[in-house]
Amino acid sequence: MTTRPAKCEERELRTLFLFEKLPPDQLARLCRDGHVEWFDPGPVYREGDPAESFYVLFQGTVVLSRRVGGQEVDISRTSAPGVYAGAFQAYLGDQVPQVYNNSLRVTERSRFFVLPAEAFARMMHEWFPMAVHLLEGLFFGFKNTQEAIGQRERLLALGSVTAGLTHELNNPAAAAMRATSALRERIARVRRDFGELAAEPHRGEDLAHLSELQDMTVSRIRQAPSLSPLQAADLEDEVDDWLEAHDVVDGRQLAAVLVQASLGTDWLDDIAGAVPEHLLGSALNWLGCTVEADLLLGEIEDATRRISALVGAAKQYTQLDRAPYQNTDVHELLDSTLLLLAAKLGPDITVVRDYDRTLPGIPGYPAELNQVWTNLIDNAASAMRGDGAGSGTLTVRTARDGDRVLVEFRDTGPGVPADVQSRVFDPFFTTKPVGEGTGLGLDISWRIIVNRHGGDLRLESVPGDTRFQVRLPINPAPSDAPQER
Repeated sequence: MTTRPAKCEERELRTLFLFEKLPPDQLARLCRDGHVEWFDPGPVYREGDPAESFYVLFQGTVVLSRRVGGQEVDISRTSAPGVYAGAFQAYLGDQVPQVYNNSLRVTERSRFFVLPAEAFARMMHEWFPMAVHLLEGLFFGFKNTQEAIGQRERLLALGSVTAGLTHELNNPAAAAMRATSALRERIARVRRDFGELAAEPHRGEDLAHLSELQDMTVSRIRQAPSLSPLQAADLEDEVDDWLEAHDVVDGRQLAAVLVQASLGTDWLDDIAGAVPEHLLGSALNWLGCTVEADLLLGEIEDATRRISALVGAAKQYTQLDRAPYQNTDVHELLDSTLLLLAAKLGPDITVVRDYDRTLPGIPGYPAELNQVWTNLIDNAASAMRGDGAGSGTLTVRTARDGDRVLVEFRDTGPGVPADVQSRVFDPFFTTKPVGEGTGLGLDISWRIIVNRHGGDLRLESVPGDTRFQVRLPINPAPSDAPQER
């Protein structure tokens, strides 16, 4: 509730630091165009409303706040005379949206000098034309710089992901190439050995039987259990002894191949009982080639499956074939980002996934959320490497927090100093060494989570336990619905 506007006095205006240097004619005009007004405890104006007035405090207590994820978060509280708020960007005119960018309330009966936005804009242009040009240049220069460096930050994140993707793709691709080359040689040996067996007279029945043994061997490989290193070593000794006792040439090399396929002396006994004794060595070598070929096919299948998984992760990460705004599973997004950043994390950083799989999907922009995950994971990896140990644990946890989904990134790095924790989301602020960070990664993340998704992004940090917590609404209210940039 407000009272009726009161008379403005020039001498009182001069007591405020904002107006103390103005000449009498300008003070007179301020009093003519503006007025003094009392406000009872409560709101003076609300964020997002049309910016109609410029307010300067005479006496009382004011609180500035911003809307974060549907909640009002206090930014500052003061009783200092002369503090100002409201339409202080009116001099920019139609170049920017003329709305209040925060909310103002008073906690006690307070008295303001109130100046209409149009009058404030005219005075700024008439009284301080050079200052207006400088302020315009500063405002738009900062905005353009922020956008340019923000774009670079996004490109750096993309470069990090691309480097990780190419590294991860190189390993299975190289494995597939090696396996393919070896497979070509094994197939040539199979043809050659089979030709030698077929060249002997009266071997048609034996050859048919060997073909059946080949099918039986492949089927047995599919069903064989995996062996531990100790079990494999013991089995290789047994197989080698068996082959040596049966005078099989190159028994040691053949033993290694058979054990890799988990084939032991029981299989050898079956083969020995199924072929003539004089044919045993040739049959085993031929079947050994078959075993190697099957193993190599398994390696190629595994490599191509890994490549397919990486391509799928890249597709999930970029969301190129999907609608920009959609209902999405945060776990799919997290897994795709972690997979693409595996090279960045390296073998010395342990990743722990503590997921609540019962969480529902959330509406949002998946590609932008992936950018947030990339920034937070990259920061965690840099922090853990920067403490000198070069290792640590990254825990990615999801849980339900009331009507929101919580996504938490916890690292065991040295932590963020307490005196700078309140600044980490500020544009251009960074704790990284010069040249290693632009200071916009967390700012971009904050804007994506808070402005685009109506969520909340917080930091909790002590040495050895740093947590970035993202909270996203499961069912955003219309007032919290993501807005286009």
